Amino acid sequence: MIQTECVITIDGPAGSGKSTVSRDVARSLGFVYLDTGAMYRAVALAAERRGVDETNGPELGELCRELDLVIRADGEINRLFLQGEEVTAAIRTPEMDMRSSAVSAVGEVRDAMTQLQRRLATRAGGVVAEGRDMGTVVFPEAPRKFFLTASRAQRAKRRYTERIERGETVSLEQVEEDLARRDRQDESRLLAPLRPAEDALVIDTTALTKAEVVSRILQTIHGED
Repeated sequence: MIQTECVITIDGPAGSGKSTVSRDVARSLGFVYLDTGAMYRAVALAAERRGVDETNGPELGELCRELDLVIRADGEINRLFLQGEEVTAAIRTPEMDMRSSAVSAVGEVRDAMTQLQRRLATRAGGVVAEGRDMGTVVFPEAPRKFFLTASRAQRAKRRYTERIERGETVSLEQVEEDLARRDRQDESRLLAPLRPAEDALVIDTTALTKAEVVSRILQTIHGED
């Protein structure tokens, strides 16, 4: 049975700030940061490379069982290795955004990744698990759950800045269109749709700085201790 006393979940849509906030919260608490979105991106990349259709459940399930996936903390980032190859940058593309959303809607993939995420949390002791269904599906018994959100315009601006900093050539309009499509895909899927857990604290980050969001989360956690 998984122990969830030391698990903090932070869910939310793309561009809500959950990745940077989760890293800082984990660092402040001395916990491990579990980037579950990166895990689904790795599955999507592996499927693309093997020519596995992103809706083929049995083949994707077999792929997940054979997956050699390693996450290594390196300062401000988590470096991800797939079959021994670093793919940290390769999984952070608009194409992998959509492909990861598609494969994450497949039951065999969800089952495999959920089991892996729970095993990782058990080994780590204290974990900040960031994703889209951490509080609703993977760690439903976690005592501390948060859901970050923001206006689509603000989320698009954040994503646009990230992509420009990565050296991409893209317009803000295209980023917002991609974001809207990803939102529809995440929110409408039958399996583990994106939504806040009933007992999650929802934080609108539209007008907040990262430091303000982190501070609010830490105050909530310490207030419950």
